[in-house]
Amino acid sequence: MSNGHGETKIELSTRSLEFHTAIDQDAWLAMDKEETNTDDAQQAGSGNPRKWFVLKVQSNRERSIRDSILRRIKMEGMEEHFGEVFIPTEKVVETKGGGRRVREQKLLPGYMMIEMEMTDESWHLVRSTSGVGDFTGAAGKPIPMEDEEVRRWLGQDVAAEEEKEVAPRPVVKFDVTVGDQVKVKEGAFAEFEGVIDGMDDATGKVKVIIEIFGRPTEVELEHWQVEKA
Repeated sequence: MSNGHGETKIELSTRSLEFHTAIDQDAWLAMDKEETNTDDAQQAGSGNPRKWFVLKVQSNRERSIRDSILRRIKMEGMEEHFGEVFIPTEKVVETKGGGRRVREQKLLPGYMMIEMEMTDESWHLVRSTSGVGDFTGAAGKPIPMEDEEVRRWLGQDVAAEEEKEVAPRPVVKFDVTVGDQVKVKEGAFAEFEGVIDGMDDATGKVKVIIEIFGRPTEVELEHWQVEKA
């Protein structure tokens, strides 16, 4: 977000889907082992061999944690138990000082998605990786993502989205204020509800606290993407 002096203008925003599979890399991080009963984790993976799960990870380390998981998968020879590891991101084009640049920002800081067959061995491999918090779930049981969540975050619902120019707005008139309960109308978080936590009249952006996978998460949106609930 801008520092309030109008230096940065967001001109367009499109989602970029970042997928990775196990690759050769020449080192892996030391792990702290944790003794945990994983009977429920194994049951969560029954049915389809691989399902999508959500991981809570250390914020600002998502890519390095992903790479560590991939190295371990390769080193342990467990590729058949794992599919893709996914970090939801979006690409934004900024104009600053007369220049334009594209940067990538994370949609869900502190989260990643992983496709895996849930067994005791695969569970321990992921959970013992430095920076991994836990799988989202209930009472310690990893719960696979719903089909709707998979479609939303893995691109099927956004595959048809086109890049669109957003005209610069030198003056922004907000229809909401800090503390308002709002509903997201458009974009990756459409239909989510949350509370306005901050506004920037220089960029027209609002910060909204919404609940994602059971945890309050701050997201940054265009002011026209939200309305009072």
